[in-house]
Amino acid sequence: MTMFAALFCGCGNSKNNESVKTVNVEEFAEKMAQQDVRLIDVRTPKEYAEGHLAGAENIDVKADDFAERIKDIKGTVAVYCRGGRRSLKAAEQLAKQGCTVYNLDGGILAWQKAGKATTTVETDVFITQSGKLVKIHALMHSSIRIEYDGREIEIDPCSNLRGRTVDYATMPKADIILVTHEHFDHFDTVALRQLDAEETMLLMNQRCVDLYGGDRHSLKNGDRLEFAMCPALYLEVVPAYNTTAEHLQFHPKGRDNGYILTLDGLRIYIAGDTEDIPEMADIKDIDIAFLPCNQPFTMTPEQLVKAAQMVNPKVLFPYHYGETDVRGIPAQLPGIDVRIRHYE
Repeated sequence: MTMFAALFCGCGNSKNNESVKTVNVEEFAEKMAQQDVRLIDVRTPKEYAEGHLAGAENIDVKADDFAERIKDIKGTVAVYCRGGRRSLKAAEQLAKQGCTVYNLDGGILAWQKAGKATTTVETDVFITQSGKLVKIHALMHSSIRIEYDGREIEIDPCSNLRGRTVDYATMPKADIILVTHEHFDHFDTVALRQLDAEETMLLMNQRCVDLYGGDRHSLKNGDRLEFAMCPALYLEVVPAYNTTAEHLQFHPKGRDNGYILTLDGLRIYIAGDTEDIPEMADIKDIDIAFLPCNQPFTMTPEQLVKAAQMVNPKVLFPYHYGETDVRGIPAQLPGIDVRIRHYE
């Protein structure tokens, strides 16, 4: 399978050569539509946050760590910025390490002039053991979209919360949906019915199955599941509950689920609504962890730091944090790549 990575900047024209090809908006859109396309916006984080191409990750070409962040990128790459010059610079660096690179002629300005859509949904890209791309999209709160090997995986889809909305009707039907528990910000029947299809595996705890109806398979703590649709995909169900005495009613022990999703060796821990429970010490070899941070329902920042130290993931996303200030967490976890995304 050919791997593509797309970098966006948005400046002027450049001379095509065997490794760097400058293409127009329509040609670039065709490259993006191919499976395992790595889409990279090489503008600043501020520019990226204001709007970018859907599915693009942000690697600032002017940042000091740019060379470090792109060193493992291989195959065919597509790049963009604002007008084209920064992306051309990035393209040339990628070409030097063996990539074939597609640069968007005119950058995001040309994209917008052509009437193409942009988004503010943040995307992070990871690579599995066999070189497949895993794209993780930060939708909102506890809602996560994962793309892997042509499969769509949705976690706790929620369509409307505190004025923020996600239009799941515009997204592909899900192959797998994981729901941690029945609270409205995790179990949204409107979103579920928009994503649900005949072949969708909708997996949730027994309480959610009772509420949703139909012939659905419930999961409980300790369950393990393999997927015939994708042999390299595994699921483990782990506990998620409150331990603070006056908060036990929110998430009682044994009712709700956390999940460990393994995609071709890449292990992703989705904690659900939980505090820093002792079972976390048994969770090993995690590449990516999503840990919640808002009392009284989940963890304080101090508890989240303790949980992260137990699990010790390579990459940590604090999520479900509402109005909790999580900006101080990265400094307390040296050695862990803590990424603050728009998971309010």
